Amino acid sequence: MDPSAVVDIGRQALYITLLISGPMLLVGLFIGLFVGVFQAVTQIHEMTLTFIPKILGIVAVLIMLMPWMVLKMIEYTYGLFDLIGRVGH
Repeated sequence: MDPSAVVDIGRQALYITLLISGPMLLVGLFIGLFVGVFQAVTQIHEMTLTFIPKILGIVAVLIMLMPWMVLKMIEYTYGLFDLIGRVGH
């Protein structure tokens, strides 16, 4: 296996990681931004006010996108196993 193949495997792993975690991180970012603006407007500075909506939003996105996320991970894993099979020969 040449170094470019190893770099390509690492690149694919990072891409899949960003693809799977991206929607949850974006939802957390937007909820945090919305709650931050709400806190600035109302001058309510409660720590749980930011924590609970973020957790609920991220869990909701996780539940909605779980089948797609599992499918992407299975496709990536099948690709790795196929590559391992081709390296041996």
